[in-house]
Amino acid sequence: MLDKDLIIKQFEDIERKVESLIEICRQLEATNSELNHNVAQLEKELQSKVEEEKRYQAEKDLIRSKVDSLLARLEDIADSSSE
Repeated sequence: MLDKDLIIKQFEDIERKVESLIEICRQLEATNSELNHNVAQLEKELQSKVEEEKRYQAEKDLIRSKVDSLLARLEDIADSSSE
């Protein structure tokens, strides 16, 4: 009879441990899901920043081009005046 009680107790211990492991797995799955969501959000933010940086660089290049053009025109005017 004692052996039977011991076996039942061991099965109950195993059952509790399995339930605990199942709960840990559920928590890890929830954490993983949350982390995947955060990664996706950060990737979207990064893509937005990359696009913003490209627009900024294009604007900067356009301004540089216009300034260079105006400087060239001023040099032409200065050269024409000195002749």
